Amino acid sequence: MTNSPEPEPEPAENSSGGGWPNDPAAPNPPVAPKPDAPGPPNSPPTPGGPGEPGEADLVPAAELDELRDRWRRALADLDNLRKRQTKELARERDSERARVAGAWLPVVDNLELALSHTESGTDSLIQGVKAVRDQAVDILDRLGFPRDDETGVPFDPLRHEAVTVVEDPEAEPGTVVQCLRPGYGTPGRQLRPMAAVVSKRQE
Repeated sequence: MTNSPEPEPEPAENSSGGGWPNDPAAPNPPVAPKPDAPGPPNSPPTPGGPGEPGEADLVPAAELDELRDRWRRALADLDNLRKRQTKELARERDSERARVAGAWLPVVDNLELALSHTESGTDSLIQGVKAVRDQAVDILDRLGFPRDDETGVPFDPLRHEAVTVVEDPEAEPGTVVQCLRPGYGTPGRQLRPMAAVVSKRQE
């Protein structure tokens, strides 16, 4: 009696995807999610953690309001001081203008008086004009701008303006030999320098 061959057993199906074990073509089995870190879910961050100010760094509301109030008062005081100084400066300028103009009023009066005596003769007119000139020079001197018309002194670029140079055998080189226009003031506080003729070295 001939025995029939038994059928070979079929390989068992892979429970993970139905393919052979270690088969590259087989799909990867799903990865199980990792358990979360212990602790209650959605818990708020711990106070005082990195990047967050702690209670010791917070300024009290009352102190913050006081600082803001002091800052506003300081700004207001500064603005009031600026306005007050602007007004005082304008008053000082007006007062100085009035003082200088008042000092020149007698000069104008004397000029009118000299002009009213033009018929009396040339000499009296010349004397009157000279008197008015001297009065005007005196006013400038009292205002801090003395007249400078001195000759025979060394040339000083802080006081003099050399208009021209001449050869003068009787004067040392660099000496003011003639005043073409008087100057008024002192070095560092001048209305204008004196226009002068200066001697040069003979060639």
